[in-house]
Parts: sequence; C-alpha cells; structure tokens
Amino acid sequence: MPVEVILPKVDMDMETGRISRWYAKDGDAVTKGELLFEIETDKAAMEVDAPASGTLRDVSAAEGATVPVGQAVAWIFAEGEEYTPTGKPDASPAGAPAAVPVETAKSAPAPAPVSTAKRSTASETRDDHGIRATPLARRLAAKAGLKLAGIPGSGPKGRITRKDVETNIATTGQAAPVAKPATAAAATAASLAHTPLLHAVWLREGLDASAVPLVLIHGFGADLNSWRPLFAGVQVDSPVLALDLPGHGHSTRAVPENLDAIAEQVERTLEANRIGPFVLAGHSFGSAVAATLAARGNADVRALALIAPAGLGPEINGAFLEGFVRARSEASLMPWLKQLVTDESLLTRPFVNATLAQSADEGLRAAQKAIVDSYFADGTQTFDIRPALAASRVPTRVIFGAADRIIPAAHTAGLPGEIATHVFAAAGHMPQLERREQVFRIIQELVRASA
Repeated sequence: MPVEVILPKVDMDMETGRISRWYAKDGDAVTKGELLFEIETDKAAMEVDAPASGTLRDVSAAEGATVPVGQAVAWIFAEGEEYTPTGKPDASPAGAPAAVPVETAKSAPAPAPVSTAKRSTASETRDDHGIRATPLARRLAAKAGLKLAGIPGSGPKGRITRKDVETNIATTGQAAPVAKPATAAAATAASLAHTPLLHAVWLREGLDASAVPLVLIHGFGADLNSWRPLFAGVQVDSPVLALDLPGHGHSTRAVPENLDAIAEQVERTLEANRIGPFVLAGHSFGSAVAATLAARGNADVRALALIAPAGLGPEINGAFLEGFVRARSEASLMPWLKQLVTDESLLTRPFVNATLAQSADEGLRAAQKAIVDSYFADGTQTFDIRPALAASRVPTRVIFGAADRIIPAAHTAGLPGEIATHVFAAAGHMPQLERREQVFRIIQELVRASA
C-alpha cells in the first residue's frame, strides 16, 4: 500500500505550513530518511524526510503552496506497486483522501521572515568555496576531520548530505571520535551491531557545532514530533536529535521484552548517528528508557532530564492506557486526551488530528497495546527505575506536574537526595507543554553545564 506523505506540525499552534522547497520531483526514486521537502511557518523552518523508500507520486503541493497540517502532499509507492495517475478524484491510491485544494503561492500571504538564528534547520549552507552541504553534513565532516571538497554530493545540484559524509567515512576509514566509557565491553559492541535502528530525526542543527547534543525520547503513544512545541520559536545552541521508540512513529513495530532491550536499540541508533557525549531527556515511558540507558554505562550520557517519568512506583492510570489504544474516533479519543493536561486549550486541532491519524494505523496501535500488556499489565507499572537512578552518576532532574492524572507526582518521594525535583502546580502529565518555558530552561541548564 502506498505511503502517505503529510505536512507535519512544527508546533502545537501550527495550522498550516508553506512548502518552500522540494528536493525531489514527481516520479523520482526516494529513500526513507533522505531529505524530501522543506516547510516554513511564521516561527520556524523544518526539513522533512521521506517516510518510506520508493517512487514519489502525486505531488499535490508545489513550492510556495500553503498547506493545512496533516494534509497529504504526495504519496510514495514501493517498487513494483501498481500506480494509477490521480487525474480524477476516483483514481486516487487506495486509502488516499480526495485531494484538498491548497493555497497557491500567488494567493498565499507572504510568510513572516524567519530568522536564520532561530530556524529549526537550514536547507543548505555554503562555505567560501561555494560547496553545497547540509548543516548536519558539515558537522559530521568536521568531527571526522574530513574536507567537504573531497566528498561527492548526491543531493540536488551536487549538495552534500549526511549520507554522503557517512559513506565517505566508511570508505576511507575515518570516523568521528566518539567518547565511550571504559566499561563498554567488546561483547556489547558486537550485540549492538545486530540491533535494529530506531527512526531518528535532527530537530535542530544547533548554532554551535561543538556543543553537546541533546537527545530526546518521547512517551507512550506519542512520537518524536511531540517534542517540536518545546523548541518552537526559541534559539537552541546545541544540536537536538529525537527518536521514535519501538512501537511508535516510524520505528519497528516489534516490541522488546524489557527496558534493557529498548535501551540497546537506542544505543545502536545513537552510534549510527555518531553521537559522543550528550544530554538525554525523556518523557513518561521514554524517561524509563532514558534512566535505563544511563545506568547501563554504554553511552556517554552527561545529564538526565526525566519528565513525568514512569517506573518510580506501581500506580498508573490503566483506564487511560486502555482507552487510548482502543479509541478510533475523535469522540472516543478526546476524553482520554483531556486527561493529559490541565489546560485543554493545548489540545489544538493539529494535535488532535495527528493523534487521530495514528489511531487509524492498526499495526501501530497493536504494537502499543502490546506495550500496555507487557509494561503496564493490569494497570500496574511492572518495572522499577529506582535502582537505575541509584546506579547512575550523572546529574539528574525530575520534572512533574502536580496535577498529573496519568502518573502520580507523589512518586517523586524517596528519590536520592542528589536528584533535583521540580513539581509544577496546575500542570498535568505534559509539563513540557504546560510549563514550556520553565522546562526548556531546566534542560538548557543541563546542556550548558555539560559543555
């Protein structure tokens, strides 16, 4: 079945986005994870990767078009998959909605200027010699000690991409220095080589290429895009990498049997992205994974930010988990979404639409049901991260909303004295949305202290 390419949300208030550039055209072969198009809003710009490999078809929004969030802008057909041109409404691919007219560049209002310093990404930059390369490609090349002039570019007009740099590193044997603790054994490295990678996206390239990166792990039922509102309209010095947990987003639907196995997948993904020392932030179930990863000692975690972490006590809102994975309509989904926050205005139309789109993916929801059955059996958290936190030696901040209706804020009781705890009044399970500025500041403090 063809894969839908939609216009994603950059922040919670985003209703539309302007497609500023396509990097592939109708009929081109594309590879999952490669740069596909760029969008702009009045707050930020973002590069969007191809969600699958295949042939790009039915591009319905030209450069300059303003498109509603969640609308399909193209489809990707797998090799050998039957394709019928969509010249008429009834010829659309199976499962594809009828085309919705988009506002063209001629009728679209001019977008607000986007400050280069505050862009989430840049489509490309040039050095003094006019070499085209993405910011991430430049950063990887600099870390590996490579000259861009010696790397062939596979992108449009010879643009050097991350893939080109990584291919060159693999060919020449030059690799970016990745700091690893002495406790990382050769057996662990061999195990990681056979561990599936998770889907990961650089949300920010960062203004300082030498800064310690920030790695983000989302919570249950979300995906890496859930972090975008935290960074909307703000300046970020360090690179930011977000990933999809197994059973979520575009990662594998196979659910590992324990937190260690998930942490191993994260470790493998970080190695593939050549991450050295980094600061790690997680939300809810993602916090449990983050704490486990830090305690394992295989990755160079310099600090931890755990937001509404799971695994500090047995209690959890089992009705929410079961209701969330069962919901297939807005009417059945909204009562559960409202339990996430105290301020229901944060449940914007793009947020609800994106969650509904996920609920239509039966394979995705089946994987998440498996997570509920395994990790939250009978409405109980069946794992405990307190030993991991006790074993970790990195600076750690725990952040909770006092009005959390999913995981009780009272679980912060009894944490080791060196762990700083922040409990925000009138905030629910997502303080990164309801207390965005404060949470962002806490994370930034950890990043700067780790430099």
